[in-house]
Amino acid sequence: MEYNYNLYPGRERKHFNYIEKEIEPKITIVTAYYNGHKYIDETINSVLNQTFPFWEMIIVNDGSNDEESLKKLEEIKNIDKRIKVLNKKNSGPAESRDLGAKNSSDSSKYLLFLDCDDLIENTYLECAYITLETNKNASWAYTDTVNFGEQEFLWQKKFKTEIEKKENLLVLTALIRKEAFFEVNGFDVKEKDFFEDWYLWLKLLNKKMYPIRINQLGFWYRKKKLDESKLAKDLLHVKEITKKILEEFKSIPNSIKAIQYPKQDYNWDLLEDINVEILSKEKDGKKHILFILPWLALGGADKFNLDLIKGLSKRDYEFSIVTTEPNVNIWRQEFEEYATVYDLTTFLDRKYWPSFINYIIKKENIDLIMNSNSTYGYAALPYIKACNPGIPIIDYIHMEEWYNRNGGFSRDTANLEEVIEKTLVCNENSKKILQNYFGRKEEKIETVYIGVDSEKFNPEKYNKEELLKKYKINSDGKKIIGFIARIDLQKRPYLLMKILRALKEKREDFIAIIAGDGPLLSSIKRKAKKYNLEKNVKFLGAISNTEELYSMCDITLNCSIKEGLALTSYESLSMGVPVVSANVGGQAELINNDVGVIVPCLQKEEDILNYEYTDEEIENYVEAINKIFDNLQYYKKNARKLILNKFTIEKMIEKMDLNFNNIISNYNNEDSCIEKYKDVFKEIITRYFMFHAEEYDWICKEYNQILFGEETSEIQEIPTEGKQEKIKRKIIRITVKLHIYNESKIIYRILVKIKDIIKLLIQLIKQIFKHIFRIGVKK
Repeated sequence: MEYNYNLYPGRERKHFNYIEKEIEPKITIVTAYYNGHKYIDETINSVLNQTFPFWEMIIVNDGSNDEESLKKLEEIKNIDKRIKVLNKKNSGPAESRDLGAKNSSDSSKYLLFLDCDDLIENTYLECAYITLETNKNASWAYTDTVNFGEQEFLWQKKFKTEIEKKENLLVLTALIRKEAFFEVNGFDVKEKDFFEDWYLWLKLLNKKMYPIRINQLGFWYRKKKLDESKLAKDLLHVKEITKKILEEFKSIPNSIKAIQYPKQDYNWDLLEDINVEILSKEKDGKKHILFILPWLALGGADKFNLDLIKGLSKRDYEFSIVTTEPNVNIWRQEFEEYATVYDLTTFLDRKYWPSFINYIIKKENIDLIMNSNSTYGYAALPYIKACNPGIPIIDYIHMEEWYNRNGGFSRDTANLEEVIEKTLVCNENSKKILQNYFGRKEEKIETVYIGVDSEKFNPEKYNKEELLKKYKINSDGKKIIGFIARIDLQKRPYLLMKILRALKEKREDFIAIIAGDGPLLSSIKRKAKKYNLEKNVKFLGAISNTEELYSMCDITLNCSIKEGLALTSYESLSMGVPVVSANVGGQAELINNDVGVIVPCLQKEEDILNYEYTDEEIENYVEAINKIFDNLQYYKKNARKLILNKFTIEKMIEKMDLNFNNIISNYNNEDSCIEKYKDVFKEIITRYFMFHAEEYDWICKEYNQILFGEETSEIQEIPTEGKQEKIKRKIIRITVKLHIYNESKIIYRILVKIKDIIKLLIQLIKQIFKHIFRIGVKK
């Protein structure tokens, strides 16, 4: 999904009920201003929208002579008492910034230099402040950059001192310790156009100071049209300045390292408090919900979370989200339209995570906590409950996974029944499993079906022929089968290829469009070629506009070994497209005989790595596909009707709203003895961190591999040559995905030991035979 440059911060001004309170600023924002009326309102909005209220803003008017710009300054002074304006004669931005810094309040510990046309995301100050408060030896913190305006691109670079000495990797806007800034005499530049920001970073590095790179696109740098004549004129000046700077700082040692998130360095550390002053939001009649999620990536569970938050935000709800696993978080922008997002992996050491969550609960006056699919969330819930016994906790389960810790998140929720007020599930089958296998109380579980946006997924809005041309699919009247999924183990794409091969033996009049990405994509492309399916299969990659894909399809296929209740099935039926699906999870609760065909799953979950599927299972799918093709209009007519009657997103929002309201209103915490077990629950989190340390390290380095092309952390004992390297990577991906990375390493080491013992035994036997042979010869 492409980054949306139209969703820039400061487009509108929000109100957090902070500006009426007397506060001592911890941060001074300094803005140099010269005839800058054009974009200053958006800059001011981005500051006023900050989730951290302990700031002051000093705008230094550098001799503006434009009437409209002067008028704008007068308006700004009256917006918020934390904003001040200083006036001076024109001397350039560096001197203006130095003046602003010198006039900062005594209580201010940090400086942020923000130009009057640039923007910061709403959590910028909060995350930067907390990361510096918890990394006492670092001197400044900065985020990655979104360049917008006349040019649009993302600036995400890993900090390296050896490169910073040659070219500036950083922008001006960063949170700087005030004492560090004054230790190097600030900018201290008289010349204009001197690269004063680069000069400042090098002065700090020259004093052996180092930064923190927050792994978030938190700063928006406005790119303007280049004045070509001025650019040519300045080239010589630029070369002179660069030469001077490089000569002055060539002795900076390359050994200076930045703190860069995400990272794994946890090693039995005591969990610590962040000790940040809290100014709680006032109760405003809204219900404040905290979501604990693993990430904000593409997927059915993530789409459910987004739809839920989007829908409830129109009903007097406010949302905060913390995420707990490193990920590209493609949908973060969409979530941020309706919620405040904190990705813990991007700015905070893990020993501070529990304290930060408690900080958010108090600051946002949280009424309800909901955990979904976060393994860290489940490990932390007992401690969170002990610290906040008056706040109810719920969770949402999308499926049980027998190949993942013998139950996955269903196992987690069952073990925490005394902490979790209510568990919501997406299908009745999961509810029965929680009751019958895990022993959960029936009154503590409720089914809330995932809803689909029936307006967006409306077949009348799309033209099939135009879309076929758009995606370059020459159907020539053939039937179209859709497979829309992440190409990974759970979806059984190898079975898909065998189904299509068997179908082709009976009919040629079909094309299968496969939309999705994942670790097995290249492998199934080879299978398609091997099975002579190249004319029958079209690979489209990951497509965000899935409604267009359904519009082209006659049926969709789901052959997963595990589902809760697949969002793709809801969407397909809403588009009037019947579904053939494996009988897993709650699929049979949605797909009846009038809208599709349910096929028995003949493979056990624990055999997920076995790609040898039975002829019976393959033939069952082929028969189901042909059955729908033979009576296509009947199934199409009923498909959308079913969704409109029972499974719209509006019905899902209504039921979730009812649940949230009832839980918040009727929660009664009579037994508060859980509070005395805080230290016990802290130790559980510590053990969780240590047990998952190597797995988390691998995930962090895999993320950095995606972003920067760095090497990943790997199981060192496995050989690293040729095909073995690829096999090793696949093993790691699989074990991390199934949450058995650490167990697999233990098993591997045991096997290595056994192998070594066998080698010793063989050597011993050889020596015995040699000895016997020598004795025999001598005789």
